[in-house]
Amino acid sequence: MQYDNSNRGAIFKNDDKQQDNHPDYKGSLNVNGVDLWVSGWIKTSEKTGKKFLSLSVKPKEAAPVKQASKPSSGFDDMDDAPF
Repeated sequence: MQYDNSNRGAIFKNDDKQQDNHPDYKGSLNVNGVDLWVSGWIKTSEKTGKKFLSLSVKPKEAAPVKQASKPSSGFDDMDDAPF
């Protein structure tokens, strides 16, 4: 019998955190068949002083890589020059 991970996830303490802006927790989540990365930061509410976990999710699929555009030579409009 195979375990079904649909609509489930888990996050774990980030033992590799090197900077303050790195997440305190990392993990993965599946929502309706879409696999996502989950990041969490422990924060404190300015109004109440209570701690909470702020979450961010992004697709596990790699985003398309943008190809670097060629730098402009400044003569781009001269492609049709008669000489």
